[in-house]
Amino acid sequence: MHSRYAVVLGMILALLAGCASIPTGDIKVDAQADQKVNFAGYKTYAWLGSATILNDPRGQWEPPEFDADAEIKFLIDRELRKRGMSESYTSPDVIVAYAAGVDMDALDLKTDPTTNNTVLDNVPQGALVVALVDGDTGFVIWVGAATGEVQTRPDANVAKARLDYAVTQLMGRLPK
Repeated sequence: MHSRYAVVLGMILALLAGCASIPTGDIKVDAQADQKVNFAGYKTYAWLGSATILNDPRGQWEPPEFDADAEIKFLIDRELRKRGMSESYTSPDVIVAYAAGVDMDALDLKTDPTTNNTVLDNVPQGALVVALVDGDTGFVIWVGAATGEVQTRPDANVAKARLDYAVTQLMGRLPK
């Protein structure tokens, strides 16, 4: 069964290879669920682990005092608990996996405000993919992705608030 989880993690990584006063308008979320699954029947979960894929050699997007991996796990835990689920290390109903990616060299078309011309500009991008796997069958039952522009050199509060928004919106797409 562990090989199934490795396959799921590989699929998540492949998806990323293609990935108030706090700005959140650029954050987009999408999710797909297995329509045959009764999500209300899932009561426990366990973590498969996390995969972090970062392209930030100059430390531009993650503040030094901020641990994005720990924050993502905390936020997903919080959202699953809001659904009445609890973490279990033995025979969990659902296995949770996520992968986060940042590409500081991503390019996009932008409008130059002085000339009104469209120009190619550096627009760093980030993505978070979360997958839920049925603990008995090993099949993926839900996958969600949040993408957005990376805020360069944000303080820890901005980074935390943007992740909170993304995870809350993403997990809100999980069927009841």
